[in-house]
Amino acid sequence: MALRLLSRFAWIVVGGLFIFSGLIKLNDPVGTAIKLEEYFEVFSSDFSTIFLSFKPFALYLSIFLSTLEVVLGVALLVRWKLKTVLWLLFLLTLFFTFLTFYSAFYNKVTDCGCFGDAIKLTPWQSFGKDVVLLVLILVLLFTQRHLLSLGQMNRGVSGAIVVVALLFSLVVSIYAYQHEPFLDFRAYRVGANIPKLMKPSAPLRYQYVMEKDGKEVEFDVYPIDTTYKFKKMVPLNPEDGPKITDFNVWNDQGDFTKEMFLGNRLLVLVKDVKKADQESFKEINTLLAGVEKSQTPKIVPVVITSSSSQEFDVFRHEVNLSAPYFFADATVLKTMIRSNPGLLLFRNGVVVEKWHYNDIPELLEVQELVK
Repeated sequence: MALRLLSRFAWIVVGGLFIFSGLIKLNDPVGTAIKLEEYFEVFSSDFSTIFLSFKPFALYLSIFLSTLEVVLGVALLVRWKLKTVLWLLFLLTLFFTFLTFYSAFYNKVTDCGCFGDAIKLTPWQSFGKDVVLLVLILVLLFTQRHLLSLGQMNRGVSGAIVVVALLFSLVVSIYAYQHEPFLDFRAYRVGANIPKLMKPSAPLRYQYVMEKDGKEVEFDVYPIDTTYKFKKMVPLNPEDGPKITDFNVWNDQGDFTKEMFLGNRLLVLVKDVKKADQESFKEINTLLAGVEKSQTPKIVPVVITSSSSQEFDVFRHEVNLSAPYFFADATVLKTMIRSNPGLLLFRNGVVVEKWHYNDIPELLEVQELVK
């Protein structure tokens, strides 16, 4: 009886977790691809440069692996080809367990991206999660007879459900790629107050680790005794720290970060001019021309790029982009929006709306948002 309950518990948890994990990633396939690229770069430096050859296929691998998670989770719950599905789940989890252990042990990738931006796990938490999952799958492999005793679903019906899950996953991922994610868990989501998120939500407290006579001693207040040697500071409330620490905008004249938070700003983000969709600038230029002529409400157009000034000067003449431009870190721009180019509308530093280049708005829509 206990073994039967354990088997059914593992069945529901494993199936549900794989579906949840896959859907979270399919919600943001570009974000998952960015995480895969990070792994490829780590492995190329640690093992072989051959891993760099996978980078151009990161998006396809993102969609494939995320879809596979959903399909296997659904197949497990409907008990379709149970033995095969369990072995595939075991091998997939074993592979992920190796990745998360390697990341944790060598401190390579600080966030595995297991649940996208929705749930952040430390490397060791990710490894622990995979170990538990591996144990549960082993339980299922040795007790699958208890799942079959639930009553076998018609094979045609269960197969049809798996096919529907496959098609649904592909539709979700393709739509999310061609637009913005359905659910935005990033710090720059609509409604986010960027200046506020750049400040701690509460005074940060630290524990001071000191050394004296070969022994480490911890203090909540920095000791005045000069015989103690400082070792390190450990934050006691890191959750109260700034949620955004790397948003900086500049040009040759200096830092313009604070200026981005003044009034209404329409930001055109161009991460990489070599990969930017040039056709979309016809609509973007039309929008910017209307914004510049509009006085009520006043909206200031700004272009931000992570390309070099030489590259961007050539590019902006090619696409006839005539707005003041600034620079920002490429990782920040990737986090702000998943399209290249993309638009963000700021009102006193608050994200009012954001648009993929496939969804360039009309001038009236932008004006209505800041009235």
